[in-house]
Amino acid sequence: QVQLVESGGGLVQAGGSLRLSCAASGSIFSINAMGWYRQAPGKQRELVAAITSGGSTNYADSVKGRFTISRDNAKNTVYLQMNSLKPEDTAVYYCNAESSYSDYDVDYWGQGTQVTVSS
Repeated sequence: QVQLVESGGGLVQAGGSLRLSCAASGSIFSINAMGWYRQAPGKQRELVAAITSGGSTNYADSVKGRFTISRDNAKNTVYLQMNSLKPEDTAVYYCNAESSYSDYDVDYWGQGTQVTVSS
């Protein structure tokens, strides 16, 4: 089992910045990749950014150049630095961990943190 605890959401004006944190605990060894997803009202959950255990990153086109995903292995924590925020970035942001065990894979999710960008 992997537990994910998110923090850092809030209300910010357009053009501002926020940093989200996701601390992982439990079966850390099983994690292959971690990422951030978001879900706006009435929309499907979408991938925002992901980082593999090898350090490779992947971003949604809508956030490239504005958001940066990083990790601190010593703290088992992944961060999402969000700059130049836009009202369309408003959503609940979820931390995700993709884990592999001997004969099955599991996705773990955090509880979500609200990000609201005012115009």
